[in-house]
Amino acid sequence: MDIHVRKVHKHFGSFKALDGVDLDIGSGELIALLGPSGSGKTTLLRVIAGLEFADQGAILFGGKDMARVPVRERGVGFVFQHYALFKHMKVIDNVSFGLRVRKHRPDKQAIRRRALELLDLVQLTGLENRYPAQLSGGQRQRVALARALAVEPRVLLLDEPFGALDAKVRKDLRRWLRQLHKELHITTIFVTHDQEEAMEVADRIVVMDGGKVAQVGTVDALYEQPVSPFVFEFLGSANVLPVQARGGEIFLLEDTSTPLATAAGHSDGMLTLYVRPGDLRIAPDDRPGLEVVVDSVQRTGLLVRADVRTVTGNAPLQVELPHLHHDVKTFVSGARLRLRLLQFSLYPQDSPRETQTAGGHELARAQAAHATYRPSRVGEQR
Repeated sequence: MDIHVRKVHKHFGSFKALDGVDLDIGSGELIALLGPSGSGKTTLLRVIAGLEFADQGAILFGGKDMARVPVRERGVGFVFQHYALFKHMKVIDNVSFGLRVRKHRPDKQAIRRRALELLDLVQLTGLENRYPAQLSGGQRQRVALARALAVEPRVLLLDEPFGALDAKVRKDLRRWLRQLHKELHITTIFVTHDQEEAMEVADRIVVMDGGKVAQVGTVDALYEQPVSPFVFEFLGSANVLPVQARGGEIFLLEDTSTPLATAAGHSDGMLTLYVRPGDLRIAPDDRPGLEVVVDSVQRTGLLVRADVRTVTGNAPLQVELPHLHHDVKTFVSGARLRLRLLQFSLYPQDSPRETQTAGGHELARAQAAHATYRPSRVGEQR
């Protein structure tokens, strides 16, 4: 089932929860709605489900506008963060609940057979006679998912399904969800504020901010071509430096004589440079580089993190390296180093950090109209 969201607005009093959202979801896709608290991701999910009605706009399921269709007629399965299981019912009764309350329900044997099949699918075979209180958090969430699948939904919607679970259980369940989706191939939308979770599970990610779609794309597209400072920073740690582009080279504002990187083809002007801690390495003698002094170094598991500051301007930066990388030995407190920027993004200095345009077609038009202000991504060999 393909889904198309068109110019959807939603207010709660004076608060604008959704602001002209456009979004296209292909049949069988697994989409993550990702964003900070208050970005509109859960409201959008609930509007698609029919648990909330949009003030304006269309919600198309396979070409049919469902914006005013009640939730029971949309053919969606919904999984809540806190399970919403019936405590007084056994697992099998929770799973089969949706089938038993249907107007045209199957017979008891068919209902039981379907419930047992789903419990086997979610790897809970043998637990059908337990009560929710006798299950772990991860098992309860699987029961909730089985219940949502029991009615054979056209669309599966999950609202932060792993948010109430501990880190290890979340990791296990998101791998399991990804595999389950490959088997079922149901159009699936899930809400999360966890960047790692979205990147690991989803086919594409919808980054939301302020009730708008900031960017839509695959993990590679979002990580390598973030269209705004907000997207860059939301998807991971960022070092930020004010710079000047001149003649295809990038200079610190405090030192316009020594280039720190090249950006062939970029127009001259005042810019802001964003670079991730993992994209900084020791610069060879024949490459441009950024002069820094190492303040401290810390080993954190498989990563070595160094706090450094620029020699010119004293701007603080962070560097991350794999613990076995050959550059690690040069990072000692007090050392003066030249760092090369493996890849980075450039934005105009007045580029707002918050989202200014809506998603979908409107975002594409805005980007095309302001092509000179889109970030340039420049890569070098590692």
